[in-house]
Amino acid sequence: MITVILLFLFAGLAEIGGGYLIWQWLREGKPAYLGLIGGLVLAMYGVIATFQHFPTFGRVYAAYGGVFIVLSVLWGWGVDKKMPDTYDWIGAAICIVGVSVMLWSPRS
Repeated sequence: MITVILLFLFAGLAEIGGGYLIWQWLREGKPAYLGLIGGLVLAMYGVIATFQHFPTFGRVYAAYGGVFIVLSVLWGWGVDKKMPDTYDWIGAAICIVGVSVMLWSPRS
């Protein structure tokens, strides 16, 4: 279970961090090398996700979507200094419940 959570966190940070670097390059006028680094980090995200041991690609990627929502809220708070409001936290909690149902519900 710890490995699953760590892989979700590492992949999420790579996806959000890579996207953020590309955003900085294209939207904020930062140097192009940040965009290149961002692209490489995004590629690492694609590789990290393959280490999950869940049997179906679609289910794992759907679950990543929920985790990324939560990490994006935290990224906005920590990096962009935008305090999440009550509805951000409620939405993040709903996403985590959804991810948990998708990944760990008993199946026959």
